[in-house]
Amino acid sequence: MEKQRFSELLLEYLDGSLSKEEMEEVNEHLKQFPESRQELDELKQLFNAFGEEKVSVPSDRLRINFEAALEAEKEMQSKVVPLDRKENKSVWASNVLKIAASIALLVASFQMGSFFQQKQVDQDIVQLENETLQMKQTVMLSLMENQSASKRIQGVHYIEEIPEPDEAVVIALANRMLNDENDNVRLTAFEALSRFTASETVKNVFIEALGREKNPSIQIAIIQVLVQIQEKKAVEPMQRLLEQEDTQPFIKEQIKTGLPKII
Repeated sequence: MEKQRFSELLLEYLDGSLSKEEMEEVNEHLKQFPESRQELDELKQLFNAFGEEKVSVPSDRLRINFEAALEAEKEMQSKVVPLDRKENKSVWASNVLKIAASIALLVASFQMGSFFQQKQVDQDIVQLENETLQMKQTVMLSLMENQSASKRIQGVHYIEEIPEPDEAVVIALANRMLNDENDNVRLTAFEALSRFTASETVKNVFIEALGREKNPSIQIAIIQVLVQIQEKKAVEPMQRLLEQEDTQPFIKEQIKTGLPKII
């Protein structure tokens, strides 16, 4: 059997619509020419792909364009002079392959377009989120340097909108807690930093503040947090507070209660 004859019968062979004689003719050709089986396998894979693939539904415009093209193809076929059976098979096979290829191209184009469009949207969202976060941090840092204590407190509160502040923000909060002249600002900065006690920078700030802070309420709050996280580096500054005569009695009681939990 010639290769052209084999190609003409291939689709009907897969469809099971060949006569017994033609079926035997194709099988014999496959035995004699093993390389022809590759062509058969590739066509099977193409048909299986159309049967199994779940694709997104194309837009109405895509469907209308395809239907118009299909109607034009039908109209052209109706004007063609009928050929004999073999020629009809060849034309039919050729048209089916063309239509299948067109569908595959349209579907692939639609899917690729959707993929790249979604990817661009995701990138834009990430970029917008980063820019928004950067803006919040800039506003926060600016407010914490304001002359008004209420504005500085407002700036500290911005930390609630920054889930993972960078080192510059942590240092700015530490500076407010250690050096701000207003008790309320220092307490607010402490409360903000207490959300990040896993940070070594924050732990060191609390230990330093323990030896500098004079407001009893803030002292108690710092001691409680250091005991809660069992920070061993806090033992020495706590013992120094116990030895100081000017340390408030209730502060000493808090230290005596907490130290055994650390040691």
